[in-house]
This record gives sequence, structure tokens and C-alpha cells, in this order.
Amino acid sequence: MSDITLEERVKASLENLRPSLQSHGGDVEFVSLSDDGVVSVRLSGACGNCPRAEMTLKMGIEYKLKEEIPEVDSVLGV
Repeated sequence: MSDITLEERVKASLENLRPSLQSHGGDVEFVSLSDDGVVSVRLSGACGNCPRAEMTLKMGIEYKLKEEIPEVDSVLGV
């Protein structure tokens, strides 16, 4: 069994998503992970004030995290 924590898995997955966001002038920062699987992130750069930020969160980041890490329930922007 692996010693990698759920938080470490989430952070690693976010790192894999960063190049895509950065290619559009944005970025994502891990903020927290609740006990019930809610991941809080902060979008910055072009993504921070983009009118499509909610879509990026839900259809991009949340979708990918839930696909890779079943323990993730949702992603919130803070």
C-alpha cells in the first residue's frame, strides 16, 4: 500500500493540470481539502477573473480530479 496521502494525490493531479491553465495565462493553487472530499483551489492570472472560470473549475479541474481520485467529491473556487 502506498504512503501517499489524499492531499498529495490531489496536489499532484493539480500539478498535471497547471501547464494547460498556464498556456492560457492562468494558474491554479491548492488551498485545502476537507474531510468530506471537497477540494478548494484558487484560480489566478487570466483564469482568476475569466467569465468562464466556473466552467474551468467544474468541467475541467473537478472533472479531472474526480476521474483520477474517486475520493474527491467536488472542487470549489475561493
